[in-house]
Amino acid sequence: MLTEIRIDGLGVISTATAQFHEGLTVLTGETGAGKTMVVTSLHLLSGARADAGRVRLGAQRAVVEGRFTVEDVNEAARAEVAEVLESSAARTDDDGSIIAVRTVGTDGRSRAHLGGRGVPASVLAEFTAPLLTVHGQNDQLRLQRPDQQLNALDQFAGDTVGPLLRKYQVYRRSWLAARAELLERTARSRELALEADRLKHSLNEIDAIAPEPGEDVRIVDEVRRLSDLDSLREAAATAHDALAGPSDSPEAGSGALELLGAARARLESADDPALSVLAPRLGEAIAVVVDLTTDLSGYLSDLPSDPGALDSLLIRQAELKSLTRKYAPDIDGVIAWADDARTRLDSLDVSEEALAKLDREVGVAAEKVREAARKLTTARTRSASKLASAVSAELGGLAMGKARLEVDVRPVPAGAQDSAPLTVGGIELHAGSSGVDEVEFRLSAHSGAQSLPLSKSASGGELSRVMLALEVVLASSDHGATMVFDEVDAGVGGRAAVEIGRRLARLARTHQVIVVTHLPQVAAFADTHLVVDKSDDGKGKVNSGVRALTKDERVIELARMLAGLDDTETGRAHAEELLETARAERTPA
Repeated sequence: MLTEIRIDGLGVISTATAQFHEGLTVLTGETGAGKTMVVTSLHLLSGARADAGRVRLGAQRAVVEGRFTVEDVNEAARAEVAEVLESSAARTDDDGSIIAVRTVGTDGRSRAHLGGRGVPASVLAEFTAPLLTVHGQNDQLRLQRPDQQLNALDQFAGDTVGPLLRKYQVYRRSWLAARAELLERTARSRELALEADRLKHSLNEIDAIAPEPGEDVRIVDEVRRLSDLDSLREAAATAHDALAGPSDSPEAGSGALELLGAARARLESADDPALSVLAPRLGEAIAVVVDLTTDLSGYLSDLPSDPGALDSLLIRQAELKSLTRKYAPDIDGVIAWADDARTRLDSLDVSEEALAKLDREVGVAAEKVREAARKLTTARTRSASKLASAVSAELGGLAMGKARLEVDVRPVPAGAQDSAPLTVGGIELHAGSSGVDEVEFRLSAHSGAQSLPLSKSASGGELSRVMLALEVVLASSDHGATMVFDEVDAGVGGRAAVEIGRRLARLARTHQVIVVTHLPQVAAFADTHLVVDKSDDGKGKVNSGVRALTKDERVIELARMLAGLDDTETGRAHAEELLETARAERTPA
């Protein structure tokens, strides 16, 4: 819900603030006072294109600030708003409301802020989309678009169509994915066959060499060792002889083990406790030397004795390098490449059997889409007649008593090179994201008149009333959103104007409704009455402001709207009668 708006430097408005409440709010004022600027400001908060020509003469920029709450909207709308706030890192105010700001400079540059964060104007559009719908004189043209008419029918149908549409969309995604794979395999069968041959050749080459993880690194270390084999053997043998003594030349002297043993025996045989206590420490040293001697013996025995071992390793290293030159920087990468290649090869089966199997899968998926599309069309067709009857009934009270709305649900033929052709009932149709249907609203302006598409049959005023009638009918499927109507009552008066006011008041039971009007019969139904008035500073500069009217002020304003009768007792009496009649109609029986 929109709770407050502040406007600075927009058109004839220097500075204005307006508070909005639940129910029906009307904005009135003399022609040129600036009512349109209020609607323009809401357009800007909705992410509409900025127009530098709207900036007030003498101002550097125009600023529009709106405060919104989400407690009164439905769960789906709250979820959409929460997602936008989270993605843009916007913050709520202390009272839980969200502030949206749009700034337009005289140079045409525009800036947007949401919850204290700078955001693109498109994010404002995403934020306000579930909260605010502006039906300006140009916005009503959207009702002429087939996609908007389809959305209106689906919204009216609600749970009758919603689950069927979602099931259709799930089946369609699966069908399109399988169909795309079949088309790719068929169209690229020669190319894919060549790719499969290349992958097989590469995998055969890798499998023939059979590399092991980390083998290239181990071979480098082993080659380095074998290249220094003589020096390594000499160092290990010398160390071993120094510890254990030379086994082949006893006359060369005793090793460290023999000397340590002799030293321990001398200490153990001494009578002095100070010497004998040192003997265990020599025992520990002997144990360490024995372990070292064993390790050195093992090292010497592990050294290759085959003079051709180095050559074998160099040959293996060359084989591994032939793989790393082609497929990856190291052997682990080669093994990973081979795993990916096997996966890819499994998906490149272009044999007749594989294509036939995939074709059968596509056929099964298409049948599911076809059946879902039939059910969706049937549900829409049934709801279309109900929607047409309901809207036509509403039009009866809006000075269009003989008008009839028709809602035509018809299939969409598949075009040349169609991306999603689906045969339904022997006819090839386009399976779009919303089904195989298109919807057209057709209006018969009076009895006996030919029904024509809205774009050809409805004037601006009639289109406004069709929009209002449709919103009233759809109101039960949505709650809490703010609806703004600009000049919805254009071209009507008398009893029809009263009916428009009555319907707007009914719509305001489930929505916040803001209406710009010039008809007192409509304004009388308001829960809140705002007036946009202008003043002249005496120097030719006009400024407009927005203020809420008291009960007495409403009587004066309604009298003014009654052909300028604000200064007559008759006009005021008529205004009071209008207010009393509207109050009685709004009060539940």
